[in-house]
Amino acid sequence: MTGKGAELFDRLWRAVARVGPRTGGLIAGGVVLLVVVYYLLGMAIIHTIDDDPRFAPGDEETIAGGSQAVAMAAALIRRETRDHPWVANDPFFLPGAALDNMPNYQQGIVGALAVFAFELKDQIGRTRGSSQVDPDLQEASGLLQYSGTKWRWDLSTSFWPISTSEEQYRKARKSLIAYNRRLAAGDAVFERRADNLLATLDRIALDIGALSAAIDDHLATGRSVLMPDTDVDDLFYGVKGRAYAYALILRGLRADFATIVEDKELGPAWAQTATSLDAVVALDPWVVTNGKPDGWLWPNHLTAQGFYLLRARTQLRELTNILLK
Repeated sequence: MTGKGAELFDRLWRAVARVGPRTGGLIAGGVVLLVVVYYLLGMAIIHTIDDDPRFAPGDEETIAGGSQAVAMAAALIRRETRDHPWVANDPFFLPGAALDNMPNYQQGIVGALAVFAFELKDQIGRTRGSSQVDPDLQEASGLLQYSGTKWRWDLSTSFWPISTSEEQYRKARKSLIAYNRRLAAGDAVFERRADNLLATLDRIALDIGALSAAIDDHLATGRSVLMPDTDVDDLFYGVKGRAYAYALILRGLRADFATIVEDKELGPAWAQTATSLDAVVALDPWVVTNGKPDGWLWPNHLTAQGFYLLRARTQLRELTNILLK
């Protein structure tokens, strides 16, 4: 190496030599501390488990003459992808990537909305018989099936940028709002029939049953204090998110099918179902543990969650049995 390149290298080498091992160690320690503070502070700022039971659609989603359940679904998407950051797909260099409970909670919410959107497309949003699927509902249903962990790049599938999870969910929200506007204008279908309500409640009950089965399977892997279960909080908050979304969707459905609820005298059973789902959502332990069901110092939070889930599922079955009569 000659000329200016050699001179520059020599200067850098002398600068490093003057720093010395002690100063170099301090610099390295400072960098590590800065990284730790960046992640811890960022996680504290971002982390949000928004389980407000009073949450309601805003002016953007509320459309006179539209479905209140559809408005609620659109509002939840807006809240979790715009009002709060969507963190399930955060890359490693963002603090959200180190979070655990919030991403599972958010994905639980979207999972419930995907089930509801499918039922909208398949039943409620179609006239009885062989009518075509509503294009906006078909779009929303498909987009809500999109993985919640997709960031801008997924090198396992392509070197080109892809749509992020939140972008797809926001498109689904636009489709739901477009459907509600068309419904209010009389250009879309929302069949307020008892059999449609029955089918929707039945699908929600099936999904809740699947969640209960997942909890039952996980209980078989109970750990001790010496062997903590690092996956239990993932399941707990995923279930909590789904239960929260279902509680709000059911509130909207009760308003949409108010005539049927009144004619069939579903009010008391519906209120009991809402209470059970609210109980699932209200569970908020400081640390989620998977101990023995009768544990004291090391309790099992999944058992309490599973109890209220099964109670809600049973009450949903009571509602569907009444609708069958």
